Amino acid sequence: MSELKRTPLRDFHAAHGARLVDFAGWEMPVQYRSILEEHKAVRRAAGLFDVSHMGEVDVSGPEAGKFLQHLVTNDVAKMFPGRIVYSPMCYPTGGVVDDLLVYMWAPERYFLCINAGNIAKDLAWIREQAKGFAVTIDDRSDDYGLLAVQGPRAAAIVQSLTGAKLGAVKYYHFVEGPVAGYHCLISRTGYTGEDGFELYVNASEVVALAEALLAAGAPHGLELAGLGARDSLRLEAGYPLYGHEITQDISPLTAGLGWTVKLDKGDFVGRAALATEKQNGAPNKVVFFKTGDRRIVRADAPVLDAGGATVGRVLSGTLSPILNEAIGSALVTSAAASAPLLVDIRSTKLNLHPVKPPFVELKKG
Repeated sequence: MSELKRTPLRDFHAAHGARLVDFAGWEMPVQYRSILEEHKAVRRAAGLFDVSHMGEVDVSGPEAGKFLQHLVTNDVAKMFPGRIVYSPMCYPTGGVVDDLLVYMWAPERYFLCINAGNIAKDLAWIREQAKGFAVTIDDRSDDYGLLAVQGPRAAAIVQSLTGAKLGAVKYYHFVEGPVAGYHCLISRTGYTGEDGFELYVNASEVVALAEALLAAGAPHGLELAGLGARDSLRLEAGYPLYGHEITQDISPLTAGLGWTVKLDKGDFVGRAALATEKQNGAPNKVVFFKTGDRRIVRADAPVLDAGGATVGRVLSGTLSPILNEAIGSALVTSAAASAPLLVDIRSTKLNLHPVKPPFVELKKG
């Protein structure tokens, strides 16, 4: 068994009582106090997350923009310095390699944030696709620490530590500036559905920044939050998680992310397959549901139609601390998606009530 990778904050987590687990090969905090309380703190006030395990990649050169337009499904050509775009990156089959954030520094300089469990795979894929383009790909993953401050009090907390005018930073935009005296890329993004910021900082300074944020946030109700709350928060918001709602076998169109697929922008990797899928209709569909019951519906549980036939499987499931009932997502046949659906939990059949996410009212940027 290979040794788990650690972020620079590993000892910080241990000192603050975190329960550490293996997540995508990283030793990460799943919770500190209680997943339920951490989740509620983010919806009520603010939570501080370590997401330093995420990967960062510089894409630079005369054809950086042209290359990214070829690489991802969303439209990079409409970006401008300080703008961020969310996009899947697909295989020629239309399946998803990963979903990522594209940051534009300048016309010949971009920055990608990719999922922790996919760093090696993504880099190999990106470098292979970059052949023939005047572009340089640099893995910067070890250079950065990354902290997320999320919740309705997040802006006030971060603003107390920076001279940057955060009110002028719109959702999915970024600026550079000092936070608690440490130079950061200040990104108005997150994975909780709440307003908030993700702060990229030199890896050697991330512990000091975390301590400063924790101290500044204490009067505002800021709490440390782990991966458990991160997952329940993103599912309440209806955000996809790679390996669940999007995979190499689940396309962005099947996943309900059609808004990220710009077929009219010109050719890109996966375009032909996605155009065919859009024209013919996807055979399967990702649906979100709640159950009216507190029992969590686990991933891979079979989804049944009214006659008891299997028509799909659960992709994600959790207990919504805000709704106090089980919520989740499932991949089902398109034909069954609008019909009554059930799931079998220990010989008890529960109805899956379809929901168009988000499951709760959100106040993001």
